[in-house]
Amino acid sequence: MSERVIMDESAIQRTITRIAHEILEYNKGTDHLILLGIKTRGAFLAHRIQQKIEQIEEITVPTGTIDVTQFRDDLEQTTEQANEKTYEIDVSLTNQVVIIVDDVLYTGRTVRASLDAILQYARPKKIGLATLIDRGHRELPIRADFVGKNIPTAREEAVSVFLSEIDSRNAVVIE
Repeated sequence: MSERVIMDESAIQRTITRIAHEILEYNKGTDHLILLGIKTRGAFLAHRIQQKIEQIEEITVPTGTIDVTQFRDDLEQTTEQANEKTYEIDVSLTNQVVIIVDDVLYTGRTVRASLDAILQYARPKKIGLATLIDRGHRELPIRADFVGKNIPTAREEAVSVFLSEIDSRNAVVIE
């Protein structure tokens, strides 16, 4: 099966810029704003959004990562991990506006797991969701507040996000 490029490097950059502006508008600036990227590609996207906000506002928004593996309801659980804090950030999330960042929104289960991980340790004032790609097929009532691109897909298709931080290119493809 051949790959179809949905977004190239410049489209991804424009989308990051738009999402950064939308987040600033949603939050009315940077006060109490925190970005939390879901490992792996969501974390890189969160840092890109952080850099864009810094260019716009000249303020560095606290940004961290979250690993939702132990909160997934569709994977085998290991009890050793159960008490480990699953996000890494230098500030408290309590009473803050936390924007979860992910690369592809699909069934909603990863986002639900990230909500569980955050709420186990903190009580944010508000939680939002930013995603580069929304491909539909939700299994849970979850929607993104900030969407780079809606791409209707068949279940058997795969949407792959490539980011230069860990891949050899910047692109979004359907295979």
